[in-house]
Amino acid sequence: MKKFILMVFVLLLCFSISYAQPPKSKLIILISEQNIAGPQRAWWASEVDLSLTEATISQRLLEQGYIVVEPKDVGNVLAKEKAFKVVDLSEAKSVQLGNLSKADYVVTGKAIASSAGNVPQSNLRSCFANITAKVIRVKDGKVIAYLDATGNSAHLDVITGGKEALVNAAGELAGKLIEALTKQEGGGN
Repeated sequence: MKKFILMVFVLLLCFSISYAQPPKSKLIILISEQNIAGPQRAWWASEVDLSLTEATISQRLLEQGYIVVEPKDVGNVLAKEKAFKVVDLSEAKSVQLGNLSKADYVVTGKAIASSAGNVPQSNLRSCFANITAKVIRVKDGKVIAYLDATGNSAHLDVITGGKEALVNAAGELAGKLIEALTKQEGGGN
């Protein structure tokens, strides 16, 4: 009976190991963001964390099991390497930052929200956001995907409308990013 129980336990252990998912990738999200009437220096290495775009994308990645490097951890690297504190980080510097942070991928990009005129027959303002990003694989510095997304919103307050548009665009971009990462991790280069 003991042998039978031991045999069942070993079989169950083997099945659970064979069905275990490999760990998901570790990412750094570096997207500068400009909301309507917001500070022009609202970017990933700034003193003030205002990035709804990064937060929305990071949340979606975390929900899918990816590991996202926290801004404070990137900040620790930035404190040591002042050369990283620029708005437009080159691919080479992005890879270097990824290596120092032990990330598999670095996502760089820009997010901009704008407002247009009023929605016809209302006091609502039409707001829209555009995000462009690229995904860089750290181990070889190769850009694996160029992504873009748009979002829109109508709101009485243009800043709130801009935030909503940025969140909508970031949600769309997150889906495209997860698709690109899944393709890479599935072996499709």
